[in-house]
Amino acid sequence: MSITNPKTARGQTTMNRISRAAETEFGRKGYYNTSVSDIALRAKVAPGTIYIYFEDKYSLYCHLLQQYGHQIRKNIAQKTKGLSDRLEIERAGLLAFLMHVRRKPHMYKIIWESLFINPKLFVSYYETFAQRYKTRLDASRDELTDMDTTVMAYILMGISNFVGLKYVFFDKDADLAKVVDEVMKLLEHGMLRHSQ
Repeated sequence: MSITNPKTARGQTTMNRISRAAETEFGRKGYYNTSVSDIALRAKVAPGTIYIYFEDKYSLYCHLLQQYGHQIRKNIAQKTKGLSDRLEIERAGLLAFLMHVRRKPHMYKIIWESLFINPKLFVSYYETFAQRYKTRLDASRDELTDMDTTVMAYILMGISNFVGLKYVFFDKDADLAKVVDEVMKLLEHGMLRHSQ
């Protein structure tokens, strides 16, 4: 995979336009049904322009995956900045994630398609995310149930992913804040009723 970063602001603008066009095309038609010419047409550039920045379609796809991970983490970091209570951090982070993917629902398709393009990409995407999540959970160890924080990170990521599927694709008009409140009940009180 080879990506050439632009040296000028104009070049960065062109690269960003190509990335947005690829995102749209991959999101609509999938990786295998999208050609470099399709992306160039949508970006309003010559096909050769894409090769100035990306070695091939695969490099462009990998670039998008890296950008998604970065965008999601950055968005969550901004929304949780200044919070110290772990439950508040989880609430703000989940809401930020759900709002982000509701704005960009094609992210799901593009990320999950990596499992079929190159399973190592899929593993790397989620392992990188989980490792960073684990680090943040480890920093809050005194607030958490005594358990493996890698397992905890994946549980929380699974909740986010599947709650996102429901309220991004199946029930697009749901109030995300209320959905997050329901998730927080589970995180704070657990799943089972305990007798007094």
